[in-house]
Amino acid sequence: MISAQAPGKLYIAGEYAVVEPGYPAIIVALNQFVTVTITPSHDYGRIASKQYQENSLYWQRQGSELVFDNRDNPFHYILSAIRLTEQYAQSLGKPLAIYHLNVNSDLDSADGKKYGLGSSAAVTVATVKALCQFYDIDMPKDRLFKLAAIAHLDVQGNGSLGDIAASVYGGWIAYQAFDRDWLASARREISLTDLLQMDWPGLQIELLTPPESLRLMIGWTGTPASTSHLVDKVALFKATRREDYHAFLRESKACLQRMIAGFHAQDLNAIQTEIGINRQLLNQLANLSHVTIETKLLKTMCDIAVHIGGAAKSSGAGGGDCGIVIINAAKDLASLLKEWEHRGIEPLKLNVHHVIE
Repeated sequence: MISAQAPGKLYIAGEYAVVEPGYPAIIVALNQFVTVTITPSHDYGRIASKQYQENSLYWQRQGSELVFDNRDNPFHYILSAIRLTEQYAQSLGKPLAIYHLNVNSDLDSADGKKYGLGSSAAVTVATVKALCQFYDIDMPKDRLFKLAAIAHLDVQGNGSLGDIAASVYGGWIAYQAFDRDWLASARREISLTDLLQMDWPGLQIELLTPPESLRLMIGWTGTPASTSHLVDKVALFKATRREDYHAFLRESKACLQRMIAGFHAQDLNAIQTEIGINRQLLNQLANLSHVTIETKLLKTMCDIAVHIGGAAKSSGAGGGDCGIVIINAAKDLASLLKEWEHRGIEPLKLNVHHVIE
């Protein structure tokens, strides 16, 4: 049996701007995982998830194609990852096989709470990793990112793919998106094998080391958000208010460059200052685009943390889900946690996950 894991993620800063090539974000991988297992089979294959037991998907082969018994299924990211990885396996001369693929995720809670930790990215990465093990394919992180990014983009159609990078590389990363228009053109002209081996314009992924005094806290507000929907609404703002949008991009980039420098200098105060500035920029974007990024409960969560000396903001697209706090580890957090509990904010007891080579 083959088994592979990929961690979930949270955005620390740089949201919305990061969808544009050349505009950085900071993302962290967390110690909650999607696990994909593969076992060989013969007559038919099955794709199943512990979270969707009533929707197992059965398949057979016709040549290199997977043929399914039913069309309505919740496994679009898995199927896209299978298709791309098996296309790559064939290009390497690997014979395709039949197998059972099982998925188990602890990115959502046992009682069905969705925390917004990037489960679609993690399941895509874990599926690619597991299949590469199954087909005995050496897959360095840079190629794993590219293959999983293509598979994810084929389903979602937008986004920065920073969550894919976090699931592949782990830890704290500074990320800049590749040029998606270039990729769309390149896929028509360049083989998948060559595409995975070449540099992608705009793509930058750098592992960061946080100051020892830095503590990351995560609060969940209980309101799931649709990232794709919110990103689409900001895209409409981009089309109609280009000057304002480009001003936001410039200021976000400058903020993130200063924040990354704070990581390089191990300067917690500098990082906290820029977290506050990034929060202001996102709130300005929300006001201009009429998109709710920082909900009332996210604002409450952040204000409580700021009151005791932390820096806080929404995480990801906003509209609900999680907020993050960057605070000195020496601070007494009892009052913060008590106030969060009083307001119905759930602290998530998660740690940063580092991918070991």
